[in-house]
Amino acid sequence: MPHPRAHIAMVGVPVVSHVLPSLAIIRELVARGHRVTYANDPLVADRITSAGAELVPCTSTLPVADNNWPDDPIAAASLFLDDAVQALPQLRAAYDDDPADLYLYDIGAYAARALVEAQGRPLLQLSPTFVGWDGYEEEVAAYLRKLPGADAYRDRFARWLAECGATTRDVDSFSGSPARALALIPRAMQPHADRVDTDTVTFVGPCFDTRADTAGWTRPAGADNVLLISLGSAYTRRPEFYRQCLAAFGDLPGWHVVLQIGKYTDPGELGDIPANVEVYSWVPQRAILEQADAFVTHAGMGGCGEGLLAGVPMIAVPQGAEQFMNADRLVELGVARRVDTEDATAETLRVALNDLVTDPQRRDRSRRLQAGARAEGGTPRAADLIEDILASAASPAP
Repeated sequence: MPHPRAHIAMVGVPVVSHVLPSLAIIRELVARGHRVTYANDPLVADRITSAGAELVPCTSTLPVADNNWPDDPIAAASLFLDDAVQALPQLRAAYDDDPADLYLYDIGAYAARALVEAQGRPLLQLSPTFVGWDGYEEEVAAYLRKLPGADAYRDRFARWLAECGATTRDVDSFSGSPARALALIPRAMQPHADRVDTDTVTFVGPCFDTRADTAGWTRPAGADNVLLISLGSAYTRRPEFYRQCLAAFGDLPGWHVVLQIGKYTDPGELGDIPANVEVYSWVPQRAILEQADAFVTHAGMGGCGEGLLAGVPMIAVPQGAEQFMNADRLVELGVARRVDTEDATAETLRVALNDLVTDPQRRDRSRRLQAGARAEGGTPRAADLIEDILASAASPAP
């Protein structure tokens, strides 16, 4: 039976790696007839409106325009808190007189949870990365709480919660323990997956629009093998790494290379480009991976999920944040080799590729992981679960 049309609101942050993972879900909900509004910075308006959602402008103070993120984790966390404090009045102005039937929100959009707790509406987190597990507080969060500045940050967060109308006043619960969440990642990438509360979290795997995400690139007719190299959207100012990739894979017999360098590197810094290499600032990554034979990735969760879903071996070159954990997890799964940036010479990169493509068991492991990721349901299952929550919220209490 079709579900009644509802107003679904998504609240996000303008970080590309946080916007892309859920866009196909937004597009699917719109296709099912729902009214979907999306509160985010106009910087990402084109991505939002192309998915069919109504943009609710909510300006952000996050440093996404110049990509100037601090290395210190407490300083980075403070940026998200600052953003939430200034975003909440904007969300109230947009939604107090036009409340949604259900709110979806990104892990970095703290203001969304504050708004919705004050409204008493249903709320669902869409997580683009791994979620907390039983023991996370002791194994990870306890370390972060000991860092310089952590006490002041937590005190400020607690004061904001007491003032903003949120009903959850504990900082750790508010920021790290959603009442309900969809994890948009393969369960295989989740640390300690057996300790995740499945009453709270559902793994739906990477969510893509199968009608559109594989269009936009054609494999050259003479390419025996295709290698994609991409460090995602944030950590792309790496001209020396790209030069080592060109030395490693340029003119490598039987290989055609697609190199994405992002918007922070000038192609002129790369020197001569070998004939078997295409260089772009941005590429349709999923479309290429569906036709690729190997993938050099920064091991962002989006790239890991796309690589597993495509069943390609990966050279993981982590750049920051959780990417080091992700890289190690890919190695544990038997489908990747980790090469740290400082070790990424032409020789080490070439050896890593050869090891991967000549590993007789790697292909079977990739196929099993690919099947597992696809079985999680992706976009259609995520949309079904969202509609189930809507139906439950609309049903009268017994």
